[in-house]
Amino acid sequence: MATAPHHRAGPLTTLAYLFLLLSQNAAALLLIPLLIASAVLSLIWIGLPFIILTGHLLRTLADSQRRTLTHLHPHRPVHSGYRPMPATGINRRASTIITDPATWKDLLWLITGTLNILLIALPAAFLVHGTYQTLHALTLTPDPALYGAYTPATTTERLLLLIPATLLLTLGATLAAPALRLYTAFNRLLLQPSEKARLTARVAHLATSRANTIDTQAAEIRRIERDLHDGAQARLVALGMHLGMAEQIVENDPATARTMLAEARETTRTALIELRDLVRGIHPPVLVERGLHGAVHALALTHHLPVTATIRLPGRPADPVESAAYFAVAELLTNTAKHADATHAWVHINHGNDRLVITVTDNGHGGADAAPGSGLSGIRRRIDAFDGTMNITSPTGGPTIVTLEIPCALSSPKTSPSSAKD
Repeated sequence: MATAPHHRAGPLTTLAYLFLLLSQNAAALLLIPLLIASAVLSLIWIGLPFIILTGHLLRTLADSQRRTLTHLHPHRPVHSGYRPMPATGINRRASTIITDPATWKDLLWLITGTLNILLIALPAAFLVHGTYQTLHALTLTPDPALYGAYTPATTTERLLLLIPATLLLTLGATLAAPALRLYTAFNRLLLQPSEKARLTARVAHLATSRANTIDTQAAEIRRIERDLHDGAQARLVALGMHLGMAEQIVENDPATARTMLAEARETTRTALIELRDLVRGIHPPVLVERGLHGAVHALALTHHLPVTATIRLPGRPADPVESAAYFAVAELLTNTAKHADATHAWVHINHGNDRLVITVTDNGHGGADAAPGSGLSGIRRRIDAFDGTMNITSPTGGPTIVTLEIPCALSSPKTSPSSAKD
């Protein structure tokens, strides 16, 4: 999805970010007692599950802070550099969390939470008190004493409160932007992984995705072999038997031979259909001829669930990416039709910042889960081979929104059939 050029945030936006950052740091401080308890309990084996739990909570809060910092400066994103978490084994998972340098950077960010709160609470406090005094001054009905110390008796005394209120609001608005810039620079320094940590995490991620890709390719080859053995190969064996028998009886029983030749012709037709379906499952001809744009539109038109497709691509991705994206959309729509009880689905595809962004939404009952062995986990493995990501939002009651992002470049629109307008 294309990112708009970054502009300086307005006063209201700055204020909103201040309170958002304040709430994130307050939540982080509440995690400190849990971390201390987990550290103490880790001296015995029973504490290891708590290490895993608090480690995940810490990563969630730190990633939330990274996303906020990235929203503040989209052209300078803050990345996480965590090592991949083992799928099983309490000892292995706890050891990965404890020995990961990114965990210790998160802990440093957590410990400095008090300093962060003071930094962003100062302008926020001025703004809150200025607003409170303004409302107190403009209220015409009798009010409690201001801060329990001063009770204006006349309208003039009330209006005089606007002078310090204006000063507080001005001071808060003046300090908000510098405080936000200082906070952003300080926390980027804490939360941005080092280049070595990023490279280590990148290598580990590539190793994992390579293993998953090899497993996926091996499974796909086994599926093709099974389909050929049970389908087209069996048909061709039957065809050879029919032709051999017809050859033996053609002179003595021409009528039966003609019947057997007709059966052989029907077997040939069926085998061709099965081979065509198999080839279409490997790489659909419509994808080759019309690109992702045309293939997804064709998929939407032929799907038994009503699908609205909105595709804006100024070119075509590379063939492997195009194929992975198409089959991911097809699998998501199949899952929607089978499990979501949806009456409509929407597919939106565009390209920006050198990333292909695919969003599939349905109005079903929600509850989608990318558990191991599920169709969604298969999609994640498929796009993981291209360093892609998948995010799922599926609350109970719906809607389900699945967003896929795959880094890729597009070919020239002059040579791309998928560049046609919707």
